[in-house]
Order: sequence, then structure tokens, then C-alpha cells
Amino acid sequence: MILNKVNKEAMVKLQLRRDLVREVKRGHAWVYPEALRELPKAKPGTPAVLLDNRGGREIARGYYDPQGAIALRVCTTQHGEKLSEAWAARQLQVALDLRRRLFDGQTTGYRLFNGEGDGLPGVVCDVYGESAVLKLDGPAAVGFWDSAGLAAWLAENLALNLVYERMRQRGAEGIARVGAAPGGPVRFLEHGMQLTADVARGQKTGFFLDQRENRKLVRQLAAGKRVLNVFGYTGGFSVAAGLGGAAEVITVDTAKAALAAADEHWALNGLPEAKHTSTAADAFEYLERAAQGGESWDLVILDPPSFAPSQQAVPQALAAYEKLIGAGARVTTPGGMLLAGSCSSHVDQTAFLQACAQGISLARRKATTLGIYGQPADHPAPLAMPELRYLKMVLLRVDV
Repeated sequence: MILNKVNKEAMVKLQLRRDLVREVKRGHAWVYPEALRELPKAKPGTPAVLLDNRGGREIARGYYDPQGAIALRVCTTQHGEKLSEAWAARQLQVALDLRRRLFDGQTTGYRLFNGEGDGLPGVVCDVYGESAVLKLDGPAAVGFWDSAGLAAWLAENLALNLVYERMRQRGAEGIARVGAAPGGPVRFLEHGMQLTADVARGQKTGFFLDQRENRKLVRQLAAGKRVLNVFGYTGGFSVAAGLGGAAEVITVDTAKAALAAADEHWALNGLPEAKHTSTAADAFEYLERAAQGGESWDLVILDPPSFAPSQQAVPQALAAYEKLIGAGARVTTPGGMLLAGSCSSHVDQTAFLQACAQGISLARRKATTLGIYGQPADHPAPLAMPELRYLKMVLLRVDV
């Protein structure tokens, strides 16, 4: 069973407080508590019918969270469509069919289910070779979806040896739904590049799969270049640069365990040990020391964690992006390239580009935009939900 039995027969009715019918019908899959007339008592994950604000006409079905920041996650806007096992199985199959068109044997690490972007609200699943990691986004998703049933579907349809469920709560132990708990990182391929993911303890589900195509871009740009990878984590961008023929690569991160994994990834791909250096350091301090020492690189990669966990944090986040991009520009050789990113969903593309411009100005440099990139096709988002297009990567040529 893919859906939880507990809430199958229950159904609550929710009515809009104001006219949001067009937004919901266009594909916005979240309804917030303040948009509803009442918040009836029910268990998180209880199926719900959404009614319009006037005549009480049904406009959508989904599942309800009476206490969460998102009161309703919309599953379907097809009138009268039941949230049944058949509906759920169809949504899973559509997502799988898309990935089979996107990837071949040279890429075995990808996102299979991306929540609302695949019509599977609250469900995330990443595949790493013969393993998969499943995450449900909050108590309502846990109440609506059956983790064990999802894992069984995954194992059957993808011939997986391991399906591991990561818990949303920080520090909570995961559960091996299929197979035995992983004893260490699992291997996978990305455009032929050999990588590993720590599916039990690594960040996100073990690896940053959303940067796949941007790593491919770095591989295309790196030949003969000196490359600096800041916030390098386990070295994905570094290995891509090495495989692209970089003359030298430096990986900077505060986490020594991540840097050890970066060294392992470098060796796993048969790259010369002498061409890679891992440095445990604060990114801002490292860049400042490098600038003071007159160091520079032909390609600088800045891929920081989210600086804006909330809307209230956006002003401070933009200031941090400006400072970081300015620091990166100061150590980019004249005519060199700077690849700067933001994964903060609360910072939109326009604001991030302005931060890039201000950062370049702070460095007293000029720059040309060579490309603006985002998350890949296996991280889809509804067109009506720009807030889910969180990843922004800007490639700049930094002039004198």
C-alpha cells in the first residue's frame, strides 16, 4: 500500500477565506492556514477537499495539516478524482518514466521524486546506484504516505538493494525499509564520474544531486586552469574540474570529514594526487588571506549553504552573498571565471543577480555574465511555484 490506511476513510472539508481558485488551478500546491475559513480538528495527513470561497464548489483534493505552516498540500485539481492507490501508483510511474528518459548508465545518481514538482507532495526520493533515500516532509506527509509501501514500490520497480528512510528531525535515526542499514557510503555515477553518498549521515540525502549539470559545466571549463572550490563539501566540483583537465584544484571547507571524502573521490577517479589540495578553513577567512597574499585562480567556485533559512533573514543573506562574491572576485585572475551560487529559496534570481553585481563592485572589478543556471530536470517545480526554483548559479567572466 502506498497511502496510509489510517486516514484513508477520513475526509475533511476546507473552505477558502478568499478567492485563490485561479492560483490553485494553475498549479500552486500549497494553501496556508490564513487562507482558510476554519482549521478543523483532524490528524496530520488526513485527506481533504478544498472548496472555493463563495459557493462551496470543490476545486482540489490533498492532505491536511491542522498545525503546520502549510495547511493543505494539493494532490489533484481534477474534479472528483479520488486520492486512491491507483492515483498514487500512477504519479510514481510518471515520475519514474521521466527519469528513464533523462538518464543512461553513465548517470546512476538522480532525484526520482521531487515532491510537488512530480505531483507527489511531501515526498523526496534520491537514487544512488542500487540504493535509494526516502524523505517525507513533516508529520502530515508521514500521516498521508506509507513509507514502507513506497519503499516496496521502489525496490520492485528499480531493483534496489537498499531503501533508506531519512527522518526530517535533526539527529533522528533513519530506517532501512528495504535491505540492511548501510555500513558506509554507497557508490554511484554522474556523467561517468565516480562518486559516493553517505545516505545515513550526509547532508541532504547524502549528496548535492541538484548541482549535477553545473558540475558538468565546470568539467567543460577547467582544462589547464587553476581552480578554487570554496564550500567544497565532498569535492564534487573539484573532481569534475580534475576530470576536465585542471592544472591544479584546491578544495576549501570547514568539515574535515567532508574533505577526507573529497580526497577519496579524487583518488576514486584516478586523478593525480599532486594536483589536488584539501584545506580546512572558514571560507571568508581563506579568501581574505588569499587576497592579502596576492593569490588568484582562473576559475573560482562559490557554492555556499543557504544564507536565508527564512524570509526575515533575506537582508542579512544578501549582505553575506555580496561579501562572499566580492571576496571571490578579488582572487579571480583578470579574464578568469567566477561561478557563484545560492540555494536559498527565499532569495529570488533578481535579488541574487543584484547581490552579484554589488559584490563585483565591492571588489572594484567588472564582470560579464556568461550564463545563469538552476536545478536540473530531475528537480522539477510547478510553474506556478517560483519559490520551489531555489537554485541559482551565475557564471561570470571577471575583468580587470
